[in-house]
Amino acid sequence: MFGSVTDTGYEYDGSGLSGPILIPKRFVWPYGGRRVFLSGSFTRWSEHIPMSPMEGCPSVFQVVCSLTPGYHQFKFNVDGVWRHDEHEPYVSGSYGVVNTIYLVREPDISPAILSAETPSRSHMEVDNDVFRHVEANPRIPDSDLEVSCHRISTFLSTHTAYELLPDSGKVIALDINLPVKQAFHILYEQGISMAPLWDFGRSQFVGMLSAMDFILILKELGNHGSNLTEEELETHTIAAWKEGKFQQHRALESNGESHPWRFVHAGPQECLKVVALKALQNKVSTVPIIHSASEDGSFPQLLHLASLSGILKCICRHFKRSSGSLPILQLPIGSLPLGTWVPKVGEPNGQPLAMLRRNSSLGAALSIFVQAKASSIPIVDDNDSLLDIYSRSDITALAKDKAYARISLDDISIHQALLLGQDANSPYGLYNGARCHMCLRSDSLHKVMERLAKPDVRRVVIVEAGSKRVEGIISLSDVFRFLLRIG
Repeated sequence: MFGSVTDTGYEYDGSGLSGPILIPKRFVWPYGGRRVFLSGSFTRWSEHIPMSPMEGCPSVFQVVCSLTPGYHQFKFNVDGVWRHDEHEPYVSGSYGVVNTIYLVREPDISPAILSAETPSRSHMEVDNDVFRHVEANPRIPDSDLEVSCHRISTFLSTHTAYELLPDSGKVIALDINLPVKQAFHILYEQGISMAPLWDFGRSQFVGMLSAMDFILILKELGNHGSNLTEEELETHTIAAWKEGKFQQHRALESNGESHPWRFVHAGPQECLKVVALKALQNKVSTVPIIHSASEDGSFPQLLHLASLSGILKCICRHFKRSSGSLPILQLPIGSLPLGTWVPKVGEPNGQPLAMLRRNSSLGAALSIFVQAKASSIPIVDDNDSLLDIYSRSDITALAKDKAYARISLDDISIHQALLLGQDANSPYGLYNGARCHMCLRSDSLHKVMERLAKPDVRRVVIVEAGSKRVEGIISLSDVFRFLLRIG
């Protein structure tokens, strides 16, 4: 089926490809091996391009090829065995199961950039230069953007929240008369970062308790002028806490802003687009799906906690075999207007990307969560290389053994705060699973969406290959605002 793997002299640096427009495409095999080659329809399946290990990541092989716009198929030869990447779009064809890509015409990329006169460099240097050029002049054809976003919007408008319901599972709700201290112990023990609130007196769900509530409580406990003491926390109920915050934020309603404690929910028959818009417009990560057989909404049943990641998973599953119908999915994220990026020298400062060192105080992190409304903070070394990430949900680890009662927010470091949960059963412990989900600016939007569609993944950190220097961050809400064309 395939020719033998030999050096055919295929000029994959761009000089051997004919045509008026060539598009640089970076191919990656991240699953290890001793010798890895690339072959595809662009080599007529008879020539094989050697791939090089990535500097600092010997198990990741890569190569940059210059291809003509349009549809291409490809496959990897790993130590003599033909393989395809199951995490990328693939189809079954005359050459077995192969990966597919669709390259959009980019008129601003001139062949001279990848000419034969370009000095010899490593594949990583070529990759960085190529995609820096693409990012500097991002031109997404309006037709491609309109078609892709319209098809996704149509899908979300014709599928309902009922499709998000799992076959089995449990949903935890809290009595609003529980002491807040006990409530956060429950969140920690159950490994969740939020829960709906049930009011027995009204027989209704009335709100959500989240990690942000715990952050605000800790900030208030650390405030010497606070009316809330540690002793009162033992008996202070969720209802009392929410009522106090309601009084503090009443002024926001008069200014036309959304109320921070408003209970946002959806019914199982509402379309996925409405659910996603409710999450985005109210700046919440979870929307409870509630059903009531009565017209007045009595006797409500909590069916599920819908998240943007669950909706994104539906999108990825639906378009898995037809990703070519969404041209924007194959574009590198570095060329798209989404996410928060570290500004380059000479660029105007937009929304800043907050980063902290491991020895920064926990109080500094909590202040960023509250003031900048950030959901996570990359933890970096002196070279801004990614070491870890601290998220709002990590704060629940302080409920373990009442650690919050023994610490001072300004005296404990972020690193120490993470260590408090490292041996816990909670998914927020330091070494419990992959905490930092990374990607490169040259990775496709499709790859980022597949990663964000996984449970408990709410953002990916864009890093520089090799050094892991933080370049930006993309969240679930960033992706949905881009796909739904929300400014």
